Amino acid sequence: EGCGNEACTNEACGSSPGFQRMDNNAAAIKALELYKNNAKLCDPHPSKKGASSAFPENSAKGAHNFSACSNGKMNHKDLQPTREDFRDLNYLTEEKVYEILSLCSETEDYSPLIRVIGRVFSSAESLVQSFHKAKQHTKEELKSLQAKDEDKDEDEKETASGSSTAMEVEPEASASSADGPSHGENNVQKLGPVEVSVDIEAVRRVYDRLLSNEKIEAAFLNALVYLSPNVECDLTYHNVYAADPNYLNVFIIVMENSNLHSPEYLEIALPQFCKAMSKLPLPALAKLARLWSQYSADQIRRLVETFQQLITYTVISNEFSSDNLVNEDDGVVAATKCLKIVYYANVLGGDLDMGHNEEEDDEPIPESSELTLQELLGEERRNKKGPRVDPLETELGIRTSDCRKPLIPFEEFVNEPLNDVLEMDKDYTFFKVETESKFSFMTCPFILNAVTKNLGLYYDNRIRMYSERRITALYSLVQGQQLNPYLRLKVRRDHIIDDALVRLEMIAMENPADLKKQLYVEFEGEQGVDEGGVSKEFFQLVVEEIFNRDIGMFTYDESTKLFWFNPSSFENEGQFTLIVSVLGLAIYNNCILDVHFPMVVYRKLMGKKGTFRDLADSHPVLYQSLKDLLEYEGNVEEDMMITFQISQTDLFGNPLMYDLEYMLNKSVEKQFKAFRRGFHMVTNESPLKYLFRPEEIELLICGSRNLDFQALEESTEYDGGYNKDSCIIKDFWETVHSFGQEQKRLFLQFTTGTDRAPVGGLGKLKMIIAKNGPDSDRLPTSHTCFNVLLLPEYSTKEKLRERLLKAITYAKGFGML
Repeated sequence: EGCGNEACTNEACGSSPGFQRMDNNAAAIKALELYKNNAKLCDPHPSKKGASSAFPENSAKGAHNFSACSNGKMNHKDLQPTREDFRDLNYLTEEKVYEILSLCSETEDYSPLIRVIGRVFSSAESLVQSFHKAKQHTKEELKSLQAKDEDKDEDEKETASGSSTAMEVEPEASASSADGPSHGENNVQKLGPVEVSVDIEAVRRVYDRLLSNEKIEAAFLNALVYLSPNVECDLTYHNVYAADPNYLNVFIIVMENSNLHSPEYLEIALPQFCKAMSKLPLPALAKLARLWSQYSADQIRRLVETFQQLITYTVISNEFSSDNLVNEDDGVVAATKCLKIVYYANVLGGDLDMGHNEEEDDEPIPESSELTLQELLGEERRNKKGPRVDPLETELGIRTSDCRKPLIPFEEFVNEPLNDVLEMDKDYTFFKVETESKFSFMTCPFILNAVTKNLGLYYDNRIRMYSERRITALYSLVQGQQLNPYLRLKVRRDHIIDDALVRLEMIAMENPADLKKQLYVEFEGEQGVDEGGVSKEFFQLVVEEIFNRDIGMFTYDESTKLFWFNPSSFENEGQFTLIVSVLGLAIYNNCILDVHFPMVVYRKLMGKKGTFRDLADSHPVLYQSLKDLLEYEGNVEEDMMITFQISQTDLFGNPLMYDLEYMLNKSVEKQFKAFRRGFHMVTNESPLKYLFRPEEIELLICGSRNLDFQALEESTEYDGGYNKDSCIIKDFWETVHSFGQEQKRLFLQFTTGTDRAPVGGLGKLKMIIAKNGPDSDRLPTSHTCFNVLLLPEYSTKEKLRERLLKAITYAKGFGML
């Protein structure tokens, strides 16, 4: 910046006529060299007296004490008062910025504007007062102003004074009207626009004009570095927001800076500001989310990119590991907390469906009779108060499942570099302990991909299993009961549903907590030991039976290839509950299933009723017909002799007429309640609802439909003498890649126990191909529990293909080959 004296004779001063301009880094190096060499400072100059170059600590003392330069002469530009007049300026308006900018443009000296920006943007008090909206006068006020017999100048002064006073009072009223519903109120759709005293459009216009000038942009950066620690201190120790809700203006104004994601901000300025923002109290966070929810999709995306850029930059700039956890990086944690505000703004600003919520079950899921002993042994039931709910979600009265379509896709909130370095076992521990000193990214599930969240769910399920195993062991010691640490199911292949239901019914009646134990399946008459693979086949066979159209539990739509509840099913609620509890057991035991439901089923599991829009997925022909009727401009009943009702037949072929909502809700209410109860019997204490959206629940249950065998090849490991360059391995992959889609599914079924890809795709499936002797006529075999394929070293590619196809086509059961 220099000393401000354009006639300065100090060659190292930025104001010297002969000074060569340099970038910030070069200037910093030069300054250090000058300091080291005790370089001569400039002579005192009026524009510098009693003032720092950028910060507001300078009082206006001496602002009008004009004095001559050291050479005794007055520079002609010093006679112009513009440079000194701005010393008393403690807040900015759009007009004032343009006025200063115009004067600076005339003199080609932007130092006055740089100093004003530095002073105002480094002071929370100054920012709170800056860029206020113009006061809108009432009719009575306008009449009063017109009646005044005063000269124009005096009138303008009084109007300005009145506006200033009114703006000081305005925040209280706007805050009370914009804070939205109280806790538990669930109707955000009724909220009007969130009013704040800052003129956001004016702030955007100012930034657009100023950020193109590099010198001025540097002033914003320097001011933010100075501002952030003071704001963090104010929020941490002084409760400033409660005293003045307008304090939120600081964050509104700063976040409109479109250059925040630039590299120069990422090192210090933005991390410090994120830390300050994360200290905002819950009502302030909620108000900021409501305000940002009124932004456009592009503006929301800019906010997301700002915080994502900081997280990514920090992650790739450091070497995070189990010894240096990303959870302990203050910048990443603060940016994630700030991103949560934008996430809920994205939900609030999207297409909301606040009503149509499923009623909770009248009958609570039975608790185990072992609860008292568990408490005595320090094994209290977790989550007694129900599933975890984010405090900001509660404050806003909104759930992610209420949003049909967000402003921008949810996927844009996922940060893949963060997921790559996150130590999920540690993160899960922090999630369960819930201490303020340890942050868990599971409290911000929007930033995690489905693979990472699935891993968190896996840890939760396994720990719950070990807990139940421990309880069982303690019971056997205390009460002399037989040790039974697993949920054991012994079934016959030909009677798999009957055998499984009898056993599950006994467990559900005697002690439902046993459903939380690790599943161990044994097929009668077979040698297979269940290390995971037997359970996989068990679930597949059960699913085949449950969705068998001859049984009639579900109906099948040939056009959509999807199943739906059969309103006329003969199964009673108890049977339905037990059958569907198998689906919950599959999730709990980390097994994916080949089930095909429309998305409305998963939305209903998350607490939302089916609506007209859900018919597009579940009953597309009916949806299109009704949509055409809605768009018809004539009278539907008179012109077409039809009403907005549907016709169904009962078991005896008699037609029945129902209103539209009947299709997805009333007609299957009994079946779905039993379905949900069975599902929750196993997952009620799980963080499933907290972590996953409906479409992710489908992925969790069904796995990925995309079979990328190239990714499987890249992730496969080898043993027993094979490696990726072995001749037979090359022949093997050429053979598998040549298979059709059905043959590839058979291969997956043979090798892994399921024909679906896990969450994250086949690249996440760690398959091992091991050598099983020299060339022979033996068929390939597999250990589905561990995804191991045992492959003899066949002499030719043709023999390899023939043996492999026979193995995957006719394989069924365990210990049969």
